[in-house]
Amino acid sequence: MATLYESTPARHRAGPAGRGAGHGSAHGHGPGPGPGGGPAVSPAAAVLALLWAGAAAVLWLWWVDTAAVVTAADWLNGAGRITGLLAGYGCAVLVALMARVPVLERGVGSDRVARWHALAGRWTVSLVLAHVALIVWGYAVQSGTSVVSQTTEIVLDYPEMLKATAGTLIILAVGAVSARAVRRRVSHETWYYLHLLTYAAVFLAFGHQLAVGADFVGSAPARAAWYALYLGAAALVLWYRVLVPVRLNARHRLRVESVVREAPGVVSVVVAGRRPEGVTAEAGQFFRWRFLTPGLWGTSTPYSLSAPPRGGRLRITVKALGDHSAALATVRPGTRVWVEGPYGALTARRRTRRKVLLLAGGVGITPLRALFETLPAAPGDLTLVYRARRPEDLALRAELEAIAAARGARLYYALNTPEGASVPITAAGLRAALPDIDRHDVYLCGPPGMAGSAYEALRAAGVPARRIHHESFEL
Repeated sequence: MATLYESTPARHRAGPAGRGAGHGSAHGHGPGPGPGGGPAVSPAAAVLALLWAGAAAVLWLWWVDTAAVVTAADWLNGAGRITGLLAGYGCAVLVALMARVPVLERGVGSDRVARWHALAGRWTVSLVLAHVALIVWGYAVQSGTSVVSQTTEIVLDYPEMLKATAGTLIILAVGAVSARAVRRRVSHETWYYLHLLTYAAVFLAFGHQLAVGADFVGSAPARAAWYALYLGAAALVLWYRVLVPVRLNARHRLRVESVVREAPGVVSVVVAGRRPEGVTAEAGQFFRWRFLTPGLWGTSTPYSLSAPPRGGRLRITVKALGDHSAALATVRPGTRVWVEGPYGALTARRRTRRKVLLLAGGVGITPLRALFETLPAAPGDLTLVYRARRPEDLALRAELEAIAAARGARLYYALNTPEGASVPITAAGLRAALPDIDRHDVYLCGPPGMAGSAYEALRAAGVPARRIHHESFEL
């Protein structure tokens, strides 16, 4: 495991997991698994069951409207109808997953919802491609014409098909840009604004589903259900992505209060506004931040709170990893800020055990610093391991040491060797530092590489996956 140093700045001494270890002292804030005496139940399983039930209902719609499948054209057209119905359903699901519904963002977790959205996007693009190919092929076989002439006829002569074609092209373009290999080569801003075109694509493609879809043309209940599905998804987006943020920002009028340097390339930004009692969030959550100043106003970026909200003040701590994060060091007090949130499920609600390990890497300390202060724990039941390259890279160090001393929590710094070599966190090192680590809940936050290797080490050390709590914003 990486070298561990004790939290007390006066001296370093040998410890159980490396060449140094240590802990603070004083009192805790009481044991217990979390707010309300137990962990909140994730609605993930219920949501997935609902989504699969919707897909089954779509297949049932095709089944009851299909008399027989005999000829090759019947098989092709039937497969085309099925993939078209599922693609249409997938579009509505994609929009709903983009709506930032609180029960999903806070209950399921933003990173898991993002993975669902990405997976649903890949399936939807595949279904759209299959639908187009099968329908054109089936119609060509049925009419005895070529695929090219049949394509021309469908696009130019069928109602709503010009708009549907434009929507299809947009969906395919967004899917291509969202592919991992392509996304690495485009800026976040480019990807974000292209991704918003999904709304336009869904709007353009909706009309042809009812105008030419065999399952809707002769069935008023089916059309009503499809309208309800799409209008419901649109209402979620309008409410949670437009009206709720507008109300929040109009009410509180947040502005930058101060910018403080914490470590090389790391700054804290404190934001405050009117009616401070209404600005609420849990430790471990994040907001999406838009700083209304030249060069920054066009980007909405997720940053976790690095301290519990107090007196209407929100604080984020950001490392300069790109143009946007680097520019925050130059933001002037008084700058207006637009926020959306709070989001995220990396909170005390996930806790299931009395003992807790917080494992942070780099600027991943920010949500864990807030949890380090607020998680209920008796002395010795709360441990924070902070991975960084050098002592000077330990952001918020003084605050962490003060919290550890006040709460009787253990605080370890995992640093590179004096020669600068990076030493990985291992299962053996974790067990040496915490022999009962398999009886801990673990909150994990850090860069993707560090978080991935730490997760594997935790699993190898005996920590069940259900008790390793982490969120990623790299999706």
